[in-house]
Amino acid sequence: MIARVWRGRTRAADLATYRRYVEETGLSDYFRTAGNRGAFIFTRIENEVGEIVTLSFWDSLDSIRAFAGDDINKARYYPEDEKYLLDFPEFVEHYDAIGSMSEGKR
Repeated sequence: MIARVWRGRTRAADLATYRRYVEETGLSDYFRTAGNRGAFIFTRIENEVGEIVTLSFWDSLDSIRAFAGDDINKARYYPEDEKYLLDFPEFVEHYDAIGSMSEGKR
């Protein structure tokens, strides 16, 4: 399994709205892509800046490619991101992942 991590920053006042937008766009696209095993959004506010992190899990690099395009290391953005984000990180991170998200398994 492969974990994919993307990070973004927005104004604290926009964080809740932007989180909903990411749910409707990025997370929805993750879930519609074959090979996606799940995803989470993490948010926090620090010093008037809202931080958002998406963590998604994938079967293979090919399944990530189906979502992200040929260069899987580049971040994928949506039209309304310009409205909210303070900057546009160019790259995401990938990690080999071992574990389970099922209840009762450790």
